[in-house]
Amino acid sequence: MGKQNQELKPGDEFPLTIKRLGINGEGIGYFKRKAVFIPGALPDEEVIGVVKANQEKFIQADIKKIRKRSKDRVDPPCPVYGPCGGCQLQHLDYKKQLEYKRDLILQAFERYAKGMITEDHVHPTFGLDHPWDYRNKSQLQVGMDGKKVIAGLYGQDSHRLVDISDCLVQHPLTNHIAKTMKSIIQDLKIPVYNERNQKGVIRTIVSRVGFQTKQAQLVLVTTSKEFPKKGLLVKEIKKRLPEINSLILNINNKKTSLIFGEETHHLEGAWYLEEKLEDISFELSARAFFQLNPKQTTKMYNEVKRVANLSGVEKIVDAYCGVGTIGLWLADKVSELRGIEVIPDAVKDAERNAKKQGIKHASFVTGKAEEWLPKWQKEGFQPDVIIVDPPRVGCENSFLDTIKKVKPKKFIYVSCNPSTLAKDISYLRNIYKVESVQPVDMFPQTSQVECVSQLILKEGN
Repeated sequence: MGKQNQELKPGDEFPLTIKRLGINGEGIGYFKRKAVFIPGALPDEEVIGVVKANQEKFIQADIKKIRKRSKDRVDPPCPVYGPCGGCQLQHLDYKKQLEYKRDLILQAFERYAKGMITEDHVHPTFGLDHPWDYRNKSQLQVGMDGKKVIAGLYGQDSHRLVDISDCLVQHPLTNHIAKTMKSIIQDLKIPVYNERNQKGVIRTIVSRVGFQTKQAQLVLVTTSKEFPKKGLLVKEIKKRLPEINSLILNINNKKTSLIFGEETHHLEGAWYLEEKLEDISFELSARAFFQLNPKQTTKMYNEVKRVANLSGVEKIVDAYCGVGTIGLWLADKVSELRGIEVIPDAVKDAERNAKKQGIKHASFVTGKAEEWLPKWQKEGFQPDVIIVDPPRVGCENSFLDTIKKVKPKKFIYVSCNPSTLAKDISYLRNIYKVESVQPVDMFPQTSQVECVSQLILKEGN
């Protein structure tokens, strides 16, 4: 049997029945008991696969032909859905996408935190009535296709830039800004950055839109502060894009895949973009993190408020607080709010946002939660609730060890990665139990899912 597997070489065709979807939205089937990952295939489909690579423990393949089509398969509306790779599930009916995302969380707990939850713990996924036009921010790399200026994303598993003019999941204004900027750069003949020879000026077009405020911010990432026709560029942007309230220049002259450099300059309008979530206003600097889907963010933060079940006397800590969004969302229900964030600019944004709301019982510090929490505890500050919203890599064990020592009655974990969520929660299993997990579809048409997990301190701890 092992030999038969080894005989499957790149280019070989073979039949496969798809059993389920994986964490990246790919179909998973089994050939001779070996897992096969095949992008674009759906559960219950019978396909002919073409081998891309035969690894020791799994096979990677592409679809050659669909013999039996899933009843949940739909035609993806995006013309560059395949080569772009930014979305993974446009070919799956949206109701099924929501079921799949809940199942991802159940799979992660089964694998990394077995026995900590039952199916009843994980609620149906919060979805959107209109699962399009939802992203408030666009970051497009600028390049050349012959003599034509293009802006888009690098294709999946390639270094080929796919030009994106009308992304269906982006707010229409971000699409308009990107298309107009391509025309301006083309007309003024401003050199586009070439990463191979590291020459050129314009690297990235970053646009962000306030859904409620209707404000727009444009950040141009360039290789230098000064460059030919800079003044003319600003003049043309003001003329052709009057919607823009904030025009910012960011300098990145390093050979790196990171979007932003450390140096930021103000060109026109305001330094900040203002956005509102329900009645709370936020001022966002160019590099500040803010959730990309405002409608779903409101649902998610209201779920945090629901499970926190605050009475007004609690002390809470918003660890990994960013610009203070989650903490400020709960501030009217607590006696004291403290936020912790490693990025100094985000802390300044959080302080300004709190001041703007007239919230005087909130304070924010720069640094790591695992350093501040023990210090505060020694000073007599004992949080009742700690909320964390970490990046995809999850929480560091040093932070989780601190949670074990500080022992808040309630620990609310907002996650964008089911695998790291389940691993981190399993690390806390001796002193915390899972009360509920609420999936939130922050990014329809993609394989990503966010969720709010409520952990309660076990009796006797």
